[in-house]
Amino acid sequence: MAKIYVIHENSEWTVHLTRRLEELNLPYEEWHLDQGTLDLTQTPPEGIFYSRMSASAHTRDHRFAPEFTSNVLAWLEAHGRTVFNGTRALELEVSKVKQYLALNAGGVRTPKTTAAVGKEQILEAARSYAGQPFITKHNRAGKGLGVQLFQTLEGLEAYLNSPEFEEPVDGITLIQEYIQAPEPFITRCEFVGGNFVYAVRVDTSGGFELCPADACQIGDLFCPVGEQVEEKPKFQILDGFDDPILEKYAAVLKANRVQVAGIEFIRNAEGEIYTYDINTNTNYNSDAEAAAGKYGMLEVAKFLGAELAKLQINA
Repeated sequence: MAKIYVIHENSEWTVHLTRRLEELNLPYEEWHLDQGTLDLTQTPPEGIFYSRMSASAHTRDHRFAPEFTSNVLAWLEAHGRTVFNGTRALELEVSKVKQYLALNAGGVRTPKTTAAVGKEQILEAARSYAGQPFITKHNRAGKGLGVQLFQTLEGLEAYLNSPEFEEPVDGITLIQEYIQAPEPFITRCEFVGGNFVYAVRVDTSGGFELCPADACQIGDLFCPVGEQVEEKPKFQILDGFDDPILEKYAAVLKANRVQVAGIEFIRNAEGEIYTYDINTNTNYNSDAEAAAGKYGMLEVAKFLGAELAKLQINA
């Protein structure tokens, strides 16, 4: 019998989806691909395949999960299976450089960014940002890996020569202009099935940790932007959010065969939008969703269920 196959490497992030699938009485099976085998002489089972592979898999000792998953997805696609967030989505998930190129191709503005390999090259690349704040981040990121804010080249050089410097898993460090927002928040736009679901406002006053998953915890905060005067929810779904940028985002996702994603942007003092992340392994914050009565994983489960029904009708 055809079913929904959920491909991932982190059960803590996936359980919220499987609970929704069970709630809707949808048949499913998990493929936890932190390790395994792939017999190329075999034919994949019939069903709907949805990948939730994460760029931060290596931080959970699943160093080669994305690489293995990339090959499994290619195998599925070669056999004509219905795959959501397939090989192209994973390609974007593990490379911010490729994300920015895809966004720029769709007419979406991104911050000025330079990719560099090697400490001397990182410092040299940062010289063109001298005189203004800039940040560093990992090309293959997730969970805010490697994000640091610098005011001077001297500060960057001290960091590069200190034990605190994090070597990116793919060796590529990004140097990026720091977009100063007039208010300490960013906006994350969630899409399911290529359609906009909701936008969530993320308070960055205590730091710039943006992972909305309930299980996502990071010891270090980064990019501080001031103290918070009153207690506010870190994640807040915006009622009736609408902006022309949503059409561009939807077009970028369609062009890159991404069905489920969260896209993050920040506005500068002039109100201009700068987009800096496409998360194809998007998570949702339960408190924010409960307050708004909107549920991302429920929408994902409904989408997968509808696609499974189409497959069964055409079988």
